[in-house]
Amino acid sequence: MNKPTILTVDDDPEVLQAITRDLRRQYGDRYRIVRADSGQSALEAVEQLKLRNDSVSLFLVDQRMPHMTGVEFLEKASVIFPEAKRVLLTAYADTEAAIRAINVARLDYYLLKPWDPPEERLYPILDDLLDDWNAHSKIEFQGIRVIGDRWSPESHRVKDFLARNQIPYRWLDIERETEAKQLMTYAKVQTPCLPLVLFPDGTHLVKPDNIQIAEKTGLQTQASKPFYDLAIIGGGPGGLAAAVYGASEGLRTVMIEREAPGGQAGTSSRIENYLGFPVGLSGGDLARRAVTQAKRFGVEVLTPQEVVSIRLENNYRIITLKSGTEISCHALILALGVSWRRLNIPGIDRLTGAGVYYGAAQTEALECANEDVYVVGGANSAGQAAMYFSRYARKVTMLVRGESLTASMSQYLIDQIGARANIEVKCLCSVMEVKGDHSLEALVIKQEIGQLETVPANSLFIFIGAVPRTEWLDGMIERDDKGFILTGSDLPHFSDRPKGWTQDRDPFLLETNIPGIFAVGDVRCGSIKRVASSVGEGSICVQFVHRYLSNL
Repeated sequence: MNKPTILTVDDDPEVLQAITRDLRRQYGDRYRIVRADSGQSALEAVEQLKLRNDSVSLFLVDQRMPHMTGVEFLEKASVIFPEAKRVLLTAYADTEAAIRAINVARLDYYLLKPWDPPEERLYPILDDLLDDWNAHSKIEFQGIRVIGDRWSPESHRVKDFLARNQIPYRWLDIERETEAKQLMTYAKVQTPCLPLVLFPDGTHLVKPDNIQIAEKTGLQTQASKPFYDLAIIGGGPGGLAAAVYGASEGLRTVMIEREAPGGQAGTSSRIENYLGFPVGLSGGDLARRAVTQAKRFGVEVLTPQEVVSIRLENNYRIITLKSGTEISCHALILALGVSWRRLNIPGIDRLTGAGVYYGAAQTEALECANEDVYVVGGANSAGQAAMYFSRYARKVTMLVRGESLTASMSQYLIDQIGARANIEVKCLCSVMEVKGDHSLEALVIKQEIGQLETVPANSLFIFIGAVPRTEWLDGMIERDDKGFILTGSDLPHFSDRPKGWTQDRDPFLLETNIPGIFAVGDVRCGSIKRVASSVGEGSICVQFVHRYLSNL
């Protein structure tokens, strides 16, 4: 936590230097002493302190200053920091003005110049005021603050990126919180330029992209070396497991993640069937633990960073990033995961991020308090989301195309949903249209008998299966007709060898048609779509990597 600030203001340089010296000598170890030579410059300093989310414990201000008197400054500054103690420095002739200021500016004390000796005439008074401030002050959140509109897709993107990358932040809704509007004024930002991201150092970014946020928050976006023994594309459970095992066994390892470590599993509100966690854990917790473990073994985690192409040069696999930089490696693991399947209905693209969300957008849960929430889908991810949102929403309605949940959901989740009073499951139902001008306002639902029903709705969360994003591998890596990567014995053979195969051996279990390039997790054809199986594949894949490297 930053030191609270004592701000002193005086237009006389000698007086300002003297009072600053005395304050630093007595309070410099516990407080930050800031000085200003005019009321206007002091007011600007106060606004910057507010932008940095610093706290001000005491204003010590001279009364007689040109352009803005001490009392006038205190009236303005106390709006920004209303809890700060207010002390006026006056000459003997100003005592009547100081007494009147006790009511006007809610003055706590006035001191006559000179204050020598400070041990008798300054410190005892300030000690008492500071003790009182410390006893009643509230500790302000010291991290990033995001000012935006609940229904803004850009605001949702920023919140989601910060949350999934385990970066604490405070959300300030421009429509609901006065403080948000005040901070925008201090930052000199107009309302159309949301979201506004305020950083602890006092700087801010307007509508930042994920790379800008990553660089400001200290995430690594560029590799430190040109070559690695092992490169992993994708930071889901499979990629994280491969990174941990690869680095722990001595391989120079880099992991490249497009959005945030954890992948789709990282958005899960609760994973209850993962071995070793009897009470379950969230996907975010699993990702955080895994990233910490990987970094402890020396893995470089690049996020957010995207790979756009791969090429081969002898025994090297060359990765080209979206930034244009290249990384070379001997072995490459594709742990690309999958993306949520998109719902193709009228209005959906326009309202995505403005009431319509894919996956368990946990950043929106608190906003759904006392509202009705709709969840589309009948698999485990939809069930976990329904359970999570039921803690906040007035009612959660699950819309399921099938006849029941039993075909696609684990029994433990079905039992939990059945026991939760504010969750309703509607089977043989489909969403046909979403409506709303600037945000989601209503859903058009097709029921079992074919009847259409329009219901009011502010939040819709969609879980209708997943698809791989592997188009960029076309022409190099063999895939099935749905885009999932083929490995091992699943590879099609031509003249006893897979297409593109150059080794005098069969591909290893998790190896693609290109020697030294492997695939694990949900993106692999035939994989079991479970966290534990992805972790298992990532773990055992490293053994095949070692066997491949031993023959180079």
